[in-house]
Amino acid sequence: MKKLRNIAMIMVGMTALVGCSDLNEKVLDEYNAAGLTDKQAADGMIAPVYAVLPTIFQHTTLFALQEISTDEAILPYRGGTDWGDNGIYLSLHKHETTSTDPNVRNVWNAVLAGISRSVTAINSLKLNSDPNSKLYLAEARGMRAYYNMIMLDLYGLAFSKEDLSEVTTILRGEAAIAYIKSELLAVEPVLSTSVGPGRLTKGGVWGLLARLHLNAAAWRDPYGAHSHKAEDMDKVIEYTDKIINSGQYALSADYWDIFSNANHTNKELVFAIDQRAELNGHNRMSYFSLANDQRPLPAYPAANGTDGPAITPTFYQSWVSAYGSVDPAEADPRFYKQNVKKEDNQCVDPATYKIDRGILRGQQYGLIYKSGAFVKCADGKSLQVGKIVNTRGKGNPMVNHTEQVDYTTAGSDYSTGFRVEKYEFSDKSSSGRNFGEADLVIVRLADVYLMRAEAKLRKSNDVSGALADVNKVRLSRTANSPATALSTINLDLLLRERGFEFYWELQRRTDLIRFGKYEDSWTEKTNTNKNMRVFPIPQTAIDGASNLTGYLKQNAGY
Repeated sequence: MKKLRNIAMIMVGMTALVGCSDLNEKVLDEYNAAGLTDKQAADGMIAPVYAVLPTIFQHTTLFALQEISTDEAILPYRGGTDWGDNGIYLSLHKHETTSTDPNVRNVWNAVLAGISRSVTAINSLKLNSDPNSKLYLAEARGMRAYYNMIMLDLYGLAFSKEDLSEVTTILRGEAAIAYIKSELLAVEPVLSTSVGPGRLTKGGVWGLLARLHLNAAAWRDPYGAHSHKAEDMDKVIEYTDKIINSGQYALSADYWDIFSNANHTNKELVFAIDQRAELNGHNRMSYFSLANDQRPLPAYPAANGTDGPAITPTFYQSWVSAYGSVDPAEADPRFYKQNVKKEDNQCVDPATYKIDRGILRGQQYGLIYKSGAFVKCADGKSLQVGKIVNTRGKGNPMVNHTEQVDYTTAGSDYSTGFRVEKYEFSDKSSSGRNFGEADLVIVRLADVYLMRAEAKLRKSNDVSGALADVNKVRLSRTANSPATALSTINLDLLLRERGFEFYWELQRRTDLIRFGKYEDSWTEKTNTNKNMRVFPIPQTAIDGASNLTGYLKQNAGY
């Protein structure tokens, strides 16, 4: 992908992308005028198709819509001012979002850009004679289908466009599902089984097809009661079987390796966003929830967190109820990984220092930072570690993460709420806000097993088959003491298990809707309006399409 992205910079001047609803584009296909070979041109055509993924998956775009709108994540006004953003994160969480919300608009525009770039690549690659162009063409069609899946999930519609000169057709419900399915099925025979990190493969398409069929009931009728068809569940089982039986993928023994800086070759990843630092990886997932005064990198004292979202007490209590008197940190290796001793006056080797991972509770310990530098120990080489002080709080209190976090003054303080450090903080993050180099997960093998388990339950209440799949995942994390096997499973327990396995991975909203729980109450949210299951079409898009009467209609309730 490095070569592809470099060539992409050459192609920028050759393709005009327009982020309006009819996907109008102008393609200059005479690339030989730029002195490019067929191979260079083909590489440059496919690269922009993938390059938009990091923008979609930024912490304030898709994460906000998929996580802060749910029972997993909450983002109050920190200290009464920080992360205020005119109340958009409060509105998202309370299901009071409007069509002028900037995150709703930014995700719409980014996903639409992905579709637009895919259409451009498809039309251009048809004219390219390089041997790779056939594979790239299949990848571009598959990515167009994936972007449309995101659009269907979030906004209840998909866009069909083949020729660059035609007006885009808007599809909803069954027609949108059929279109996306047909595109994925068309490219599956052509795709490779392995092309390196960040590109769509057969396994990735199988995973997307399984996800499409699993959510088909919710996407056919976003506001209905969701009747899951047996034939859809059969397809979920068929495609998850293909992935599992391929022998290409393996559950990671160490849960945290899935989200490490070196996860690019982790065999649990089926489809992910390539974020290697040399390719300008820039996700900010690691710093988003982390305390402002937590500084993870001895080499970069300026790299810190931002006191962003916390998990809700509602979500935390799901762990407590699951494990009773046993602390979830002891009962389940997915909850927490301790790397820092909880004691003052430590001296640590800066070459091996790592901060804790997972759900961070209570008093936080870390490198002692004063006057713009880390405090050294007496040997002049080791660094001091101890209790972290909240330098933004009144009187400089400790950074002590509490369970309680809400929209009250006390509940919105800088340290309130248990935080999440799931993706490893990048070793190259000089400011804390750049170079998130861990590949971001789109589909991984644990999800494949749990999708199959859900399909077995929904189709025929196959408890034993579903339980085997769930326990396969639970017992696989053997790098530490694995969670114990469950003795039974049902849909409510499966949703809980999906929360434990996939928290902070941008799946929670889709899961809650599919399981009929999106109208439930949780911390600071009581709205039961079913119209909130899909987001509003941005007002800017409605206005931009106003010259075509009735072309782009606002979703119900907005």
